[in-house]
Amino acid sequence: MRIAFLTAPEGVEQIELTDPWQAVVDAGDDPVLVSTKSGRIQAFNHLDKADTFPVDEVVGEATAESFDGLVLPGGVANPDALRMDDRAVSFVRDFFDLGRPVAAICHAPWTLVEADVVSDRVLTSWPSLRTDIGNAGGTWVDEQVRICEEGPNTLITSRKPDDLKAFCEALISEFAKSSAKPA
Repeated sequence: MRIAFLTAPEGVEQIELTDPWQAVVDAGDDPVLVSTKSGRIQAFNHLDKADTFPVDEVVGEATAESFDGLVLPGGVANPDALRMDDRAVSFVRDFFDLGRPVAAICHAPWTLVEADVVSDRVLTSWPSLRTDIGNAGGTWVDEQVRICEEGPNTLITSRKPDDLKAFCEALISEFAKSSAKPA
């Protein structure tokens, strides 16, 4: 399976990118770093600059049709930048339109709110997004991982870096179930 990891050029929480990325690799799948600009992205450890990572594909050239699933890592600045980019928002929405699984952690559901895909869904996130999710028609819960199968696709959400082990296990399991479904 090809799994897109969508990030802004700057601001992704490094561990929320690297742990799910490694889980996808360990499952024998192909992670692909997609960003709004070519080159390299700058990851962060909270507010401190961390490593940089090479972009594989650029939003606007990449299409949801070429991927089996989407992972949205968090960090405060990352989803805030993505939600201001129409191409990134459209890319996210396309996964929902196609019925492909999406996994989002921490602040990443901000991008889901902007894509208008949380209505009538139950999800979790960093607690400060609770009101935004509710205002967008979703139901926020305080759970380590929430798997929501409302609508045509599966949405896997998690609250924070401390939940990464459970988040990675859930996304690998749910992505594998999705790939086993007949097209």
